[in-house]
Order: sequence, then C-alpha cells, then structure tokens
Amino acid sequence: MKKVMLLAAGLFFALSTFAQQADNKQVKKIEVNGSAEIEITPDELNLDISLKEYLKGKTKVDITTLEKQLVKAIADAGLPKEVLTIENVNGFNNEYFLRKKKDPVEFMTRKQYRLKLTKLDKINDILGAVDAEGIESTRISSYTSSKMDQYRKEAKIKAIKAAKEKAEYMLAAIGNSIDNVIEVQEINTDNYADYRPQIMANAMYKSADAVGGGAPEIDFKTIKVRAEVRTVFSIK
Repeated sequence: MKKVMLLAAGLFFALSTFAQQADNKQVKKIEVNGSAEIEITPDELNLDISLKEYLKGKTKVDITTLEKQLVKAIADAGLPKEVLTIENVNGFNNEYFLRKKKDPVEFMTRKQYRLKLTKLDKINDILGAVDAEGIESTRISSYTSSKMDQYRKEAKIKAIKAAKEKAEYMLAAIGNSIDNVIEVQEINTDNYADYRPQIMANAMYKSADAVGGGAPEIDFKTIKVRAEVRTVFSIK
C-alpha cells in the first residue's frame, strides 16, 4: 500500500512539473496595430440661425415678422415644418436709443433656431427670403451621416484586416508566418474628423444678390471615419 502511495505521489509530481514547464513555455508572437479611414459626405446638417428685431427708421421690425418669413421660406423650399425648431429666446436693449437719452429705450427680442438639412443646396434661397437686417448670424453647429454606424463598422473591419496584413508581410520578411490570433483590442479612436465652418455673415447673401445670382453650388466638406485596433498573433 505504501509503494502504491509513493508511486501516485511521484506521478502527481511529474505531471505538475510537466504542466508548469508547459505554462512557462514562451509562445512566439507578434503584436501590431492596424488602422483605417473612410471618407464620407455628411447627409445630416444642423444649421443655427439667429434672428433679431431691429429698427427701420423709428419702426421696429418685430421677431414675429422675421419668423414668418423664415417659416414661409422653408415651406417654399419644399421642406417639412418639423425641420425648424427654436433653440433659445433672449432680449437686449437697443444701443442706439441708449446713446440718445431723450429717446425711450427700446427692448428687442432675439431668437435662435436650428434648421435640420440633408444638404446646403437650398440655404441661400431660404436665407435670401428673410429680411437681411434681421439675420444676426448663421453657422453649421453639427453634421453627421445617417449611415454612421455602418461606416464605423466598415472602418473597424478594414482596420483589423490591415493589422493581419501587416503581421503577415513583416513575418514573411524573416521567413515566418502567423498562426492564430491571440488578442484583439479596439483602440478608442471611433470618431470622425471634426470640421467647424466659420460663422457665415448675412452680408454674403446680400452680395450674392447684388451681382444678380446666388452663391455657386459647392459640395460640403467630407468627414473621415477612423478606426484603430491592436492585435497579437502567434507565430508558426
């Protein structure tokens, strides 16, 4: 019985030693990063429009008049009314009357709107139908693509393929090849290159009318969707 126990203990020790040696055996591997970019044209744009009341002579052009012009221009452009929302409303004192003490102080209203568009081809017609003196400023606040999730997925697939290709040609240069993938880690670059156009002054629309035509039709700047991954492959 004692001999059996000794043999069992010896076998257990041998197996433990073998397992430890196997665990300590270094796996040959290569670690590489892969990246990819996809250039796309935005099809969802948010345009911020700020309208303000002003004085024409001593008569105030009120915000209701300006708002009606904007709403009508959007309808005439064939867009649904839901594309226009109010972002903010505030007031200010007219500086002209503040300087002239004998005149009463006139309180003015300013409204900020957000206009959702799929492209900018109709913006000149829309803003051109609103009293230019009542347009304080316009700017593109944000933009994206309705297919952004699809583009992000495509970029990630291309990134991991690029990592595999890189590992293959690096190992081929020294006569080796990859075996299996050990690890894949997504690096947090899942975003698109940001580009914010400068504020467009309403003077540009007045100057376009002055020369007898609107601004030339130009495609909106493209954006790039980028993805990057870290990969580890075993070597045959």
